[in-house]
Amino acid sequence: MPDVTTEIARFNAGRDHERLAMKYRLMRASAFAFLRGTCHLFYARVRGLHDGGVLAQGPSIWACGDMHLQNFGSYKGDNGLVYFDINDFDEACLAPCLYEFIRLLTSVLVAAEDLRISRAEALALCHVAVESYGTALGLGKARWIEHELAEGMVRELFDSLGKRTRVDLLNRRTESNGKKRVLKIDGKKALAIDDERRAAVMAFMSDFASGQDNPGFYRPLDVARRIAGTGSLGVDRYVILVEGKGSPDGNYLLDLKQALPSSLAPNLTVAQPHWDSEAHRVVEVQARAQAVPQALLHAVTFEKRPYVLRSLQPSEDRVDLGAWDGKLPRLESVVDNMAQLSAWAQLRSGGRQGSAIADELIAFGARKDWRLPLIDLAVKCAEQVVGDWREYCEGYDRGAFKN
Repeated sequence: MPDVTTEIARFNAGRDHERLAMKYRLMRASAFAFLRGTCHLFYARVRGLHDGGVLAQGPSIWACGDMHLQNFGSYKGDNGLVYFDINDFDEACLAPCLYEFIRLLTSVLVAAEDLRISRAEALALCHVAVESYGTALGLGKARWIEHELAEGMVRELFDSLGKRTRVDLLNRRTESNGKKRVLKIDGKKALAIDDERRAAVMAFMSDFASGQDNPGFYRPLDVARRIAGTGSLGVDRYVILVEGKGSPDGNYLLDLKQALPSSLAPNLTVAQPHWDSEAHRVVEVQARAQAVPQALLHAVTFEKRPYVLRSLQPSEDRVDLGAWDGKLPRLESVVDNMAQLSAWAQLRSGGRQGSAIADELIAFGARKDWRLPLIDLAVKCAEQVVGDWREYCEGYDRGAFKN
C-alpha cells in the first residue's frame, strides 16, 4: 500500500475542495477524528493485520460498514416514534460479522484520549462490548431502544429531544422575514452554492416532487451545500428547504447526498449481491437493519448518479460521550447499548441475500473462543490507527493536503 499521505489524497481526489479542507483539518485534531475520516484505510490495514484469523470465523451479516462510537444516534422513524440506533449506512455491505465489530472496539480504544479515560478503562469497555454483543446474538431476539427503554446518557439524550421542535431547527438553519425562509449560509452547517448547481438541484427536486403522492410537500424553496460528518466531507451533498406543510413554519429540511461504493467491500472475499445503485444498497440495508426505517428515506438518481434523499430532523442527535462525568458505568451503559444494537441489526437483517440466518448467529454468539482474540486484534488496530494518524499529521503540517 502507498504511504498514508498518498493513499488518503488518492481516496479523496475529486471531492469538493472547500469541504475537503474541513475534513483534513478535523482529521488533524485527534486520532479518533482520523479514524472516522479514514474507513477505507482502516479496513485495508485490517486485512494485513488479522491474516485470516479471528475475523474470518464469524458468519456473514449485513454490516453498516463504518461502525464506531459516533455512528449511533437518535432519529424519527417512519411510524413517527423516535429511536436510538445505528444511523450511518454509507459503507454498508455483506461481511463477516466481526469485521463490523472490530471497528467499534478499535474506536473505543482510539477515542480513550478524547474521552479522558485510561487504557485500562478503555479495555474494560471493550470487554463490556464483546460480552454484550455475544449475549445479544446468543439470545436471538432483535430488540430496539426508544425513550421508555433507554437508560443513562441515552435516556438523557431522549429527554433533551423532547424540548426540540422542527421550528427550532428551522430557526437555527434558516433566516425568515415572517413569510418565507431561506437557508442560512454560516460556514458551519451550510455553504453557498453557485447558480448552475442551484438550478440543477432545484430542477431535480421539482421533478422528484412531481412523482410523489403529495408533490406540494417537496416543492423546493432553497438549496445550499451541506457540511456534515467527517468521513463524507467533500462528497457531493446538499441541504434543501422544501415547502413541507406550508411556509414559513411548516417547511422541512432535506439532505441529498451522493452514494459512493462501500469502503469495506473491496477488502473482503465475500461476494456482494447486485444492487440497482449504490443508493439502493444504502437505503435497503438501512431499512433491514434498523428497527424502524428513518422517515422520508429515498434512493434517487440525480444527474445520472445515485443519491440518498432523507429528512433532517430535530430529533437527530448523538449521545454526548464527554458527559460521562468521571463515572465509568455511564460509559459502560452506552457501549452496552451500542453492542446490543449491533447484534440486533444483524439478527433483524439475517437470511437476506447471503446473510446468516438466526440459528447461525445464535450459535456464534454463544461461542467464547473469538472474544479475547478480537480484543487483542482491536489493540493492534488501535496502535496502527495512531501510527497512521501521526504520519498523517506530519504530512498535513508540511502542507501535503493543501488544495
